[in-house]
Amino acid sequence: MALTTLASLLLELAVTRIFSVVFYYHFAFLAISIALFGLGAGGLLSYLLLDSPRIFRALGWLAAAAAPVVLLSLVFLLTQSADLTGPVLVAVYIGAAAPFVLAGAITSSVISESAEFVHRVYFFDLLGAAMGCLFLIPLLENLGAVNAVLTAGALFACSSLVWFSLDGTRAGLIAGGCLAVAAVVGVALNYDGALLDVEYAKGAALRQEDFVKWNSFSRVGMLPPDGNGFRDIIIDADADTSIAAFDLEHVKPALAEALRHRGPGFPYLLRPAAKTLIIGAGGGIDVARAIFSGSRDVTAVEINPIIANTIMRERFPEYSHGLYLRPDVHVHVEDGRGFVRRSHENFEVIQATLVDTWASTAAGAFALTENNLYTTDAFRDYLGHLTGTGLVAFTRWGFEPPRESLRLVSLAMEALMEMGERQPWRNVIVLRSEAERLRDVGALDTILVSRKPFSADDLARTFIEAKDARYELLYRPGDNANANPFQRLLRNRHPGEYAKQYAYDISPVSDDRPFFFFTLQTRDIFDLNSLMASTSMDYKIQKAVPLLFEVTGVSVFATLLILLIPPLVLRTSLPRERGARGFLWYFACLGVGYILVQVALIQKFVLLLGHPAYALTVVIFAMLVSSGLGSFFSRVVVGESNARWRAVLLLSGVLIAMLALTLAPLTTAAVSWSLRAKVLLAVFVVAPAGFLMGIPFPTGLARIRKYYPSAVRWAWSVNAASSVMGSAAAVVLGIYLGLRIALLAGAIFYLCAMALTLLADREPVKTRAI
Repeated sequence: MALTTLASLLLELAVTRIFSVVFYYHFAFLAISIALFGLGAGGLLSYLLLDSPRIFRALGWLAAAAAPVVLLSLVFLLTQSADLTGPVLVAVYIGAAAPFVLAGAITSSVISESAEFVHRVYFFDLLGAAMGCLFLIPLLENLGAVNAVLTAGALFACSSLVWFSLDGTRAGLIAGGCLAVAAVVGVALNYDGALLDVEYAKGAALRQEDFVKWNSFSRVGMLPPDGNGFRDIIIDADADTSIAAFDLEHVKPALAEALRHRGPGFPYLLRPAAKTLIIGAGGGIDVARAIFSGSRDVTAVEINPIIANTIMRERFPEYSHGLYLRPDVHVHVEDGRGFVRRSHENFEVIQATLVDTWASTAAGAFALTENNLYTTDAFRDYLGHLTGTGLVAFTRWGFEPPRESLRLVSLAMEALMEMGERQPWRNVIVLRSEAERLRDVGALDTILVSRKPFSADDLARTFIEAKDARYELLYRPGDNANANPFQRLLRNRHPGEYAKQYAYDISPVSDDRPFFFFTLQTRDIFDLNSLMASTSMDYKIQKAVPLLFEVTGVSVFATLLILLIPPLVLRTSLPRERGARGFLWYFACLGVGYILVQVALIQKFVLLLGHPAYALTVVIFAMLVSSGLGSFFSRVVVGESNARWRAVLLLSGVLIAMLALTLAPLTTAAVSWSLRAKVLLAVFVVAPAGFLMGIPFPTGLARIRKYYPSAVRWAWSVNAASSVMGSAAAVVLGIYLGLRIALLAGAIFYLCAMALTLLADREPVKTRAI
């Protein structure tokens, strides 16, 4: 059982990385939905295949079949050269779900056949999944996502040996042994020769790459030099950052002009030789700008160690003339927001230029690794780390009408007012460069935000420098000639009302709802193609929103399908006795509630732990291990007492609600702690709720076996199917209502499950077989 769930979780999370590269980052969420659907559908497959006395033999052949199915599914995904729409989406959904259907059949059958000691079986179910979390990061970083998927197939093959050994079948043992050896050898050969690898991404063949490396949250490739000698670093075959391939001691005039007079260079015209913090330093272009302007103290923060360490400092430092090895450049590999929160330094310029890798975390949700950079809470952190004359300079894509850059202004206004500035319009300057790309990819809008109002000298110099460098000055305090959206928002007495009436969602977002990039108004979700050009950078991001609702629809359909297949195809039906169907709603509540809490906690702990991979590993591992222990001791804690059963569910809801209300101040208080201390804090906070959340499922299975013994597989299928909807609901709630509401919704589902336990307050009845 542990090997099966280890392989399943490893496969699920590795496939999210494949989806992020081959398709777009937001399709990674689809992989989670597919996995949960497959596990639920597998419970129904078990009805057909496993009603036999030779249960271990059947499980062995299912596990043996899963290994080649994983391989075939992977080949299918890697050879997709079309956009993931219409029939292609359906084909990918079915193809990717196939191995999970087999895994679900195994898991459902084992739980059904061992219901009398299900608390122990469920413990090993969760323990195996927890081990998958631990193995995921080293596998991705050392073998890559493709080989991590193949490793999951090898684990399925190894699990078949266990089943066959229990059955005592010589033919099965030989077949399983040969398959396991072949699978392990296949992983080794593919690691050595890349026989199977990513060939297509985003509907096109991959460009030639000189260097490729995976880690837990990205695939990083380096392209050959272009005509000007510059090399691009490509993240997940989509987002890119250029290596600063020039000698700062011998800069040619044309390059000097570009360094000074492109949008990201403007802050150094106002603050030359500034002590600088660069967030999302990438290949070092902004670092080079700061040094060229005279800075002799530059702190570069880059979340991706492959870029900051492997490329820029270890393997290829000569491409940037040793930029990240200079004594005046201090490189830190961590999340930019996390660095700012724990830093005790003040800076004259804090800069972030187009920081949006669009690479999904391994969790596969709509979480971007940089989304906590763009919140009102983040801007308070930035402004609090400025010197007296310091400024924050963020560059985002400029569109007509503006949305990303205008939302940045909203964040700045909100933060400034929370910090006591009554006239925030005096603290903001907005400029635009490369306006010729406005209706295509997008222009570059640079927003300068000062902790104190800009001085008269600053405003005069801004006017002169903008004119000389041919910037478009979109907003400057005191200028009333430009009646554009920036002017209207900043000088509006009721900015919130203006934001509500605006064509896009430009309202400020917080750490509780850190989805800065999704600016589509709800009314326009399905009118994306008429609102913006498909070539624009914004289109790539906004297409995730209608996809989210499409996936939610698919999730509902998949859940209904799981519930309709047995009566239509297998000629089975639910028990008709009083309370039977309501009892199955109990398992639906647990499925939705558990996944809601898990997704929200992962996102919440990114800010504390400073890295999405850490949040994924720590939260899921802590939840699975503690829930496994809860399952193991469920009979000790609850036994046959329905009162204790309800008390556990009530206390689960209360603890989840407490997490929703206390996580924000708790993570803020721990911001300066060491990483080890933060990890221990996260485990300590998550484990109590996780322990209690592990008790209701095996307890409910014991009760349903007592009342309706043939409906155990129904319970498993309903639980897994409802998790499909819960994963989609977690993201919808997070984007539109906030992560706190998502956690509170999870608590409510546990309370609903408690109410449904009232159906168990009666004597068992004899039921007909289904």
